[in-house]
Amino acid sequence: MGTREKILLALIIISLALLAVILSFGALGAVPLKTIRPLGSFYLYFMANNNIMIQEIYPSITKPSDFWAASTEGVTAILWDYRGLDTLFETSVFFFAIIGSVSVFRYYSASLEEKNKKNTNNSSINTKTSDQGLSLIVKLITRINFVVIIAVSASIAFHGQLTPGGGFQGGATLAVAPLLAIAALSRYFVEDVGLKKNTMLTIRTLGLLIIGLLALAPLIMGLVGGNPYIMENQPKSWAMFIGFPSFGLGVLLGSLAFYNMAELLAVGAGFTVVFLLLTLPEEFFKKILSREVGEQ
Repeated sequence: MGTREKILLALIIISLALLAVILSFGALGAVPLKTIRPLGSFYLYFMANNNIMIQEIYPSITKPSDFWAASTEGVTAILWDYRGLDTLFETSVFFFAIIGSVSVFRYYSASLEEKNKKNTNNSSINTKTSDQGLSLIVKLITRINFVVIIAVSASIAFHGQLTPGGGFQGGATLAVAPLLAIAALSRYFVEDVGLKKNTMLTIRTLGLLIIGLLALAPLIMGLVGGNPYIMENQPKSWAMFIGFPSFGLGVLLGSLAFYNMAELLAVGAGFTVVFLLLTLPEEFFKKILSREVGEQ
């Protein structure tokens, strides 16, 4: 190691040591608390316990089961149970963002027609799926990873009520599979395996519809009497709706698992639609736009 490298290494070590001292004294911001905030302790006590006895801490709470979320994962419990309406509207905003993207890229069908014409009429330009993409080794590894990523994304979503993860994280992971396939195998491979724009839009709409039905189910069931309310998870003492299954397949369940499954479909399909639109060949757009200008 030369003199310059030694000096550089020493400067890095000194800088890290100074930064650690500065952070420990709170010079760059507030130092994290060493105790749990009251709201955090509330979630900690109630999200996974339906019969805990802590009246000495919360004297006004006589029925802990009224706040039970059937989840050992704090983020999922908060997103889909304690503040579920906020998440419901966020999902709706994402849905309309996808619709806006489809409206902007309204030439999708025309671009596919141009691609088919090129395959049929111009044999010198080879655009078959098998001749697109990167090397054979990359294509083979990508096909294997394509299946693995889908399996991992499903695991992330289906265990979201137990471990860090959930529907959005699982859907974002799921969308990596078609994105990787587009880069390594071409976008036409993704369409050939059935992941087309209209199909993904249908799956996206289905996911949002399931979320809406899950939110409204307790309200509809409770209309016959009692005090129904939207997005009820576990049975509450003041509501008629008996609630979603508390346990299933040996794990905590509730409505959270079903919300995560629907969100997996909605987010994964939504991102895939955007990826398909953004990877449309530019030459197709130029031809179609110039044709429209000429017609005007």
